[in-house]
Amino acid sequence: MLEGKKIGFIGGGNMAEAIIKGLLAGGVHTDSVVVAEPMPLRRDFLSSEYAAEVSDDNLEVARQADIVVLAIKPQMAGSVLASLEPAILGNKLVVSIMAGVSTAFIEEALTNGVRVVRAMPNTPALIQAAATAICPGKKATSSDLDMARAIFERVGTVVTVPEKMMDAVTGLSGSGPAYVYTFVEALSDAGVKNGLLREVATELAVQTVLGSCRMIAETGEHPALLREKVTSPGGTTITGLHALESGCFRGTIMDAVDAACRRSKELAGK
Repeated sequence: MLEGKKIGFIGGGNMAEAIIKGLLAGGVHTDSVVVAEPMPLRRDFLSSEYAAEVSDDNLEVARQADIVVLAIKPQMAGSVLASLEPAILGNKLVVSIMAGVSTAFIEEALTNGVRVVRAMPNTPALIQAAATAICPGKKATSSDLDMARAIFERVGTVVTVPEKMMDAVTGLSGSGPAYVYTFVEALSDAGVKNGLLREVATELAVQTVLGSCRMIAETGEHPALLREKVTSPGGTTITGLHALESGCFRGTIMDAVDAACRRSKELAGK
């Protein structure tokens, strides 16, 4: 799907690096990747670490690329898109990972019949374990979605959603790693409180979460059914679950996703 395509990154930060790493690991040749990055030290790093072609010229990278990946901060969208407009014609695919920036905004800024796919990966992309949602703009084709999917499958799993669901994606999987880290930290703290060494408690907490997630993914069973298999009548687990319910654990998680979703809408000016 990506064979023969030149992929140009506008911005060479951590998420761009994660995608580049995944592309190269997935068989894309270094000659097919070019990165525009303003920071000299960052350019040097990307060049030495991944043998990627680097430049400080956004416009030149956009001209070279068949697929232009917008990996810049959302607050830079207006000025960067305006500068790129002469180089991005209707024969190019634009893939945006800018949080909160709609496909309509990009299409309006790039007036040459541009095809846009918007993506929301999360930070585990850095270890090729991302959850990414993608959605098409008005002119994007099914082939464009397939190309975007081919890019992000190199760094994890991909789902397609309507664009109106992107704020929900941001609240759940975009912000979700922070919720999981907090949960793991709390499990570790609880182990320390009950006498375990910190490194032992953290190792047990991490593997417990990893193993449980693999059980859900590999068995295909609903989490509630798997929970029931751990929960014996009158046992330790049901006692712990009662404490979680008393503390409104599930409701608090849902509230966190709701709050992040609302904030995503606010940042997008909705």
